[in-house]
Amino acid sequence: MCRNITNLRGLEPVATDDEIQAAAEQYVRKVGGVSSVSKNNREAYETAVAEIAAATEKLINALPARRKPPAVVPPLRRPEVQARIAAREAAKAAQG
Repeated sequence: MCRNITNLRGLEPVATDDEIQAAAEQYVRKVGGVSSVSKNNREAYETAVAEIAAATEKLINALPARRKPPAVVPPLRRPEVQARIAAREAAKAAQG
């Protein structure tokens, strides 16, 4: 399960809050079977994401340093993903 969640420990530079948040959201969506957040499940979803993100940050900070960084570049650090996110945010800004 959740094979696509990125390894955040040992990144150089260290994992950002956005990367930890994205991993927490992905985990909650997968475990909860939530493909989109509705008004009915928003509170439970956001609470779970916040708790998972906090636990993830605590875990990363508590583990010893890795000898070498993960082999796979996290998606949020890839230029093509950053471009997609920027385009999506620009489209939202243009609509609203």
